[in-house]
Parts: sequence; structure tokens; C-alpha cells
Amino acid sequence: MAIWRISSTLKFTFLVAVFLVSGCANHVDLAEAPAESLVVQSVPDLNYLATQDYYNELISGAMPSIAELTLFTNQLPKGGDLHHHYSGALYVETYLDWVDKSHFCICLDNACQGSAKSGPEPVAKYEVVKNWKSGVCVSAGELRTKKKYSSFYRDVLTRWSNKDFDNHFHQQSPPDQQFFDTFGFFGSVSDYSYQAGLQALKERAVAENVLYLETMLKSAPAIDKPELAKTLNALNADSADREIEAAFQTYLDFLASNSASKAAVEEYARSHEQAATGINDGSFMLRFQTYVSRNSDPAKVFSGLYAAFAATQQTALIVGVNLVGPENGYIAMRDYSLHMKMLRFLRQHFPETKLSLHAGELVLGMVPPEGLKSHINEALNIAGARRIGHAVDIVHETNAYQLLEQMKTDDVAVEINLTSNAFILGVDYEAHPLQLYRRYNVPYVISTDDAGVSRNNLSNEYLLFTSRYKPSYDELKAVVYNSIDYAFLHDEEKAGARRELDKRFAAFEAQIAEQLEHEQYP
Repeated sequence: MAIWRISSTLKFTFLVAVFLVSGCANHVDLAEAPAESLVVQSVPDLNYLATQDYYNELISGAMPSIAELTLFTNQLPKGGDLHHHYSGALYVETYLDWVDKSHFCICLDNACQGSAKSGPEPVAKYEVVKNWKSGVCVSAGELRTKKKYSSFYRDVLTRWSNKDFDNHFHQQSPPDQQFFDTFGFFGSVSDYSYQAGLQALKERAVAENVLYLETMLKSAPAIDKPELAKTLNALNADSADREIEAAFQTYLDFLASNSASKAAVEEYARSHEQAATGINDGSFMLRFQTYVSRNSDPAKVFSGLYAAFAATQQTALIVGVNLVGPENGYIAMRDYSLHMKMLRFLRQHFPETKLSLHAGELVLGMVPPEGLKSHINEALNIAGARRIGHAVDIVHETNAYQLLEQMKTDDVAVEINLTSNAFILGVDYEAHPLQLYRRYNVPYVISTDDAGVSRNNLSNEYLLFTSRYKPSYDELKAVVYNSIDYAFLHDEEKAGARRELDKRFAAFEAQIAEQLEHEQYP
């Protein structure tokens, strides 16, 4: 019985520890013993040992104890969530609340016009629009309460998220398209109230014992200069480095001196500070990454990246820069190397800015084989990324073994998103390269990606991690601490967060030990 094994282990360990500390083991005189021999002679933390033994019991055997392991990972201290998109993290139910608060409606068919964002242009069924014609557009309140809309309500939930995608037959787009299309449906209300949205995310994080969130709130502003943009847009990955550097420098000089550019960067940074008002406190920390879409013209990407880097100098709340959007998009693939050179160039001007880059979110068949050979390598060795998001195509990269060794040596962490990778890429269980990263001692963290779209949370990601890959309890704890150690925080902030994690783990392990003792001696 599990409880007896726990009890026996603890009793034996306790007796051995007391025996050593008492100096009775082989009649050793502790006063005369070498200092190094005393290191192992302190009494172990019995709560830690009880929790370790219980966890081992949960993951042992061919089929882990999923229900108990779910409870365990729900209570587990989580540290931080480092790969996190704000708009994709909010659940559909929140966006439906905001539809009515914004006095918008949801299009019932493809006859709607008057998008909340696009003006009079026609918009798609299920998209949020301005209420321009009765009977064509429905409020969220009606959608939820009127029986005649119950089927449409279900459709909205499945269009705005991945809900029920795999558990019943239905007409469906490819999973990656389904995933990325969701942002277009609720996009019109995603900026209804950043402060309210962040507060909701904080409450959810605190409820599942998460103490730090590093989220991507909104894209950086791009300032257009047509005559300069024409030159930059003519570049490609094969352009001469001298030509590329000259075009970058000319555009940077314009952006750095342009009053509209300066004002846009200042307002962008200020909007993040306003959104974070009241969020940070003694139990929770919030920081932001800024980002640009990788599927825009080169000049727009460069201008946005400049603003992203510049914004990190305006507020301590913005701690990193990223690129987002489908990595397999035509422009993203065509300009990938050019984007990495943009990042390298801008890091020379903003050397303190840290990069966490989506790289290698690709699988064979999504792009031709040659498209899988270099993205992680370029993110590391051209752009200078300090963390890599997804990094799934490592198994196809040229010189993969050298890359794995480099990531270990250079202490570059991988952001593992198990639910997202399974849905978008079809990669899970032993096909996931997490096992490869573990084998080669590459640091990694567990994160959510877009919890609202995926309808998951960080606790569930840890459930998948523990049930599928069965890490030891020590490795599990180390991964939690990684989520603080590899956060883009100052050393003092990391030290404080680690101390808080220490306290939370002590309380968690005490709770587990107490519960086990209660079950043994009710």
C-alpha cells in the first residue's frame, strides 16, 4: 500500500539521520570528523520526502494516477509562465462579456458589414462587428440565453477556441488554421480593457499557484516612411550584408529622430504601464514582452522591431522582444533570415534588450524539408535569442547535436508548450523533442502559449508533463525554479521570487505530508 511505503521510508530515513547526528554510527567522534563528512548528516526534510514518495507513487506503473496527479499539479507551486499571449490567454467567455459591454454583436452569417475594426468592409460569420442590421447580428446576451441561438452559441465557442475540436465529427479547417483564425474572430474586443483582462489573468494565475507572468500584450507600433520602406522592402535574405546594413541604418536614423516615432514609442510604453496598474503586488509579478508580426513587409517589421526595442528603454515593465505569427507563413519563411539580421542589428543599438523568439514551430510536411534546417540555429547565432519558444523542429536542424550542446553550454532555455504543439503541429508524447532536450541537459520551462484558445491552464501543462514523461520530483521542482531563473527579471527580482517559491514549496510539501498522515491515521 502506498501509505505504508511512505511511512516506512520516512521512518527509516529519520532513524538513520538521528543515528548519524548522534555520533553513534561506528562510534564516530563528530568533533574530530572531517567537515565534508558532516554534510550528509543533517536530518532530511520529512515533508519533502513524503511528497517525493507520494509523487513517485502517482507516476509509477504503466498508467499514472491521473485524477490524483491532477490534484497534485493543481496545488503545485508553478513559478512563472514565460510563453504567454495575452489575447490568446483569455477565455471566450470573457470576450463574450466584452462584446455586450462594447455594444458590439456577433455576425450570424456572411452578410454582415461594419466590422468594429475594419469599417464598412464585409466580415466573416462568427466575427465581432458593429450592430448595423437587426437579425443579421446577435448580442452575446441573446446568444447565451435565447434557445434559438443555442446551436450558434456552441459554434461560436468552437470557432473562437479549440473547444471540442477532436471529440466529435465536424467540418474543420486544418488545426493550425483553426488555431490562428480564432484571433480574427474575437480581435475586435480583445483590447476592450487590458487592465480588466490582466486582472482576470492574474486571478486565474494566483488561483493555480503561479507567481509570475511574462505576457505579450500588443504589437509594437510601426512608423511608415514610404521612400525608405521601398528600399528596405526590396531586400531579401540573399542581399549583400553591406546593402542590408545600410538600409537598416538609414531607417533607424529616421525612426530615432522622428517626433511621431518617439511619441508612438512613449505612448506604447505608457499603455503597458497603465494596463499593469494595480496588478503587481506581494503575491504576483507581471512583466511584458513586446512583439511584431513576422508576416508583414520588411519595412513594417523593422519599424515595429525598432519601436519594440526602444520601448524596453522606456519602462521596466517591458523586459523582452519577440516575433509572432505562423512561422510557416509565406512571408515568415521567405524573410526569416532577414528578420534575424534585423534583430542582430537592433541588438547592437540596444545591447541590454533580451530576446525570446518563436523558432522551430514547424514539422515535416508543414513546409518543405529545407525549411526545417536553420530556424533555431539562426535565432541563436544571428539574432542572439536567450530563450527559444517551441523549438520543435530541432530534430531536423542541420548540426542538431552541436545546437543541443550550444544551448546547454550557453544556458539558452526552451519554452515547452505541450498542448499547443500537440494541436497545431500534431507532436506529442515520445515524438515531442522534450525528451531530446532532457537527454542533452538543455534547460527548459513548461508554459501555456494561448491558454484561452487551447482551453487549458499551466496546471494542466504540468499534468501532461508529469504523466507523459515522468520526471523525478527533483526534476519537476527544478523545472518550476527554471521558470524564475530564465525569466527576464533582474537578479534581485529573481532572488525574491525564488525565496517566495521556497516558502510555497515548504507549505505545499507540508500540506501533502499532513494529508498523507491523516489518511494513514484518520
